[in-house]
Amino acid sequence: MAEKRPFLVYRDVLLPRSETFIPRQYRAFKSLSPIWVGAKPGDGRDLIAGEQLLLNGRIERALFKQFGRVPYDLQKLAARDPALIHANFGRGGTLALPLARALDLPLVVTFHGGDATKHKHYQTTPLIQPVFQRRLEALKREAALFICVSDFIRQTLIDRGFPTEKLVVNRYGIDRPSPSEQKRERRYILFVGRLVEKKGLGYLIEAMATLRRSYLEIELVIVGDGPLRTALTADANSVGARFVGWQSQAEVASWMDGALAVVVPSVTAESGDAEGLPNTVLEAMARGCPVVGSDHAGIGEAVIDGETGFLCAERDSAGLAAALARLIENPDLCRRLGEAGRARIGVEFDADHQSGRLEALLQSVIR
Repeated sequence: MAEKRPFLVYRDVLLPRSETFIPRQYRAFKSLSPIWVGAKPGDGRDLIAGEQLLLNGRIERALFKQFGRVPYDLQKLAARDPALIHANFGRGGTLALPLARALDLPLVVTFHGGDATKHKHYQTTPLIQPVFQRRLEALKREAALFICVSDFIRQTLIDRGFPTEKLVVNRYGIDRPSPSEQKRERRYILFVGRLVEKKGLGYLIEAMATLRRSYLEIELVIVGDGPLRTALTADANSVGARFVGWQSQAEVASWMDGALAVVVPSVTAESGDAEGLPNTVLEAMARGCPVVGSDHAGIGEAVIDGETGFLCAERDSAGLAAALARLIENPDLCRRLGEAGRARIGVEFDADHQSGRLEALLQSVIR
């Protein structure tokens, strides 16, 4: 078997534990092998299989990130003959740009969501501009390829002035576990995510207030935490919601296996922050759990309304309540939607297939 050629993966924080989708991108590579490069350590470095290289100290990080000075340890990577650099997130692309220049390597950047949609990233700052703003036009010119996790993100970047011919879509992939033997309790609705504006949890809580007028036994379980927890607590308590905080992947899977539905009520935040394609959607579908979501960003690229779940307009708490009431009243519908969603994952979002497709895209830019 031929030896794999190294390539560089840049992630500024290497690696937040919440970003399991990043190492999963490379799991089925056959010709390329990642060397991970970052500015500072995250809490999920154990998720990474492979060599890691971090910048040393504040001064080296500042010189690299603010002025593009590539430290000697990174320059030495040239001797390893890397094929390219793949940077995750738009800001990561602008930070990796000086490294791509120094090593004379093609640069590929994946945009995941808010890095494409947040207004502040694309507004001109009159005084001291952030790195992303300073290097954005150079990134558009010099990057070989921009990978978008959904059609929505691709169109957003087109509207931002990115070159259309450099934009391709490669959605996340996920594993389909064996069908769960756990009997679905069908007594709770599940939310999984950070408690921030774009996740739209407040609209689900409003929907629960409507639901519980007719279905008092239905509970809302909230997995996750974030800055809006305090603001949401009073309303959540009024509808019998239960905050369980952050959970392990195995615990989240167990919650999904017992849920009536996973609800993903995402919205576009005032800041412009929006989803790319939430992994929670794919994880729930892979486990055969129906998804009720807002027709937001890339959610509708995974969930087919009426076939694998239900879609509602953003901020439509009445629509969420009506869709959930249909599932409460019809267990067979729950089962059919869940099975169809699981089958769709196998066809359109298989982890190994999507990983192989990413490798082919990266190989297409190697000089």
